[in-house]
Amino acid sequence: MPTPKFILDLREKIGHDLLWLTGLSAVVLNDDREVLLVQRADNGRWSLIGGILEPGEEPAVAVVREIQEETAVEAKVDRLLSIEATPPAAYPNGDRVQFLDLCFSCRPLGGQARVNDDESTAVAWWPLDALPAELTTREHLCIQRALSPTDQPVYFTS
Repeated sequence: MPTPKFILDLREKIGHDLLWLTGLSAVVLNDDREVLLVQRADNGRWSLIGGILEPGEEPAVAVVREIQEETAVEAKVDRLLSIEATPPAAYPNGDRVQFLDLCFSCRPLGGQARVNDDESTAVAWWPLDALPAELTTREHLCIQRALSPTDQPVYFTS
């Protein structure tokens, strides 16, 4: 999907200054102990499904929307895994951003996994014991949290 209109409107006012956004990440696990990953069109890296919360949108509704938009898989949220600030980052055009990321554990309800928008070049179910090397430490932690029997989300107090 293209950059949401509300971000383009903000960028007209603030230029490339740091923009604080609410991000969403999804760990979608199936019954075969596989995780659904997308290969990003912008950098070719395999990653968890993610997106940006639109103004007024409920986070759990938004993450299900992102899963469907990116992979054509219908999913259900099981629980919130973590709430954490990511480090500031810059895009090639100079836009700076930082996310408060809400990571959810989800399970598929139906649909055939496939590329469903222009944000990804590939979509695949990956066995947990053969994940792609380029997953970040944070993405590995999100997957571990989804597999944990603990149902309390992780957040930091200092």
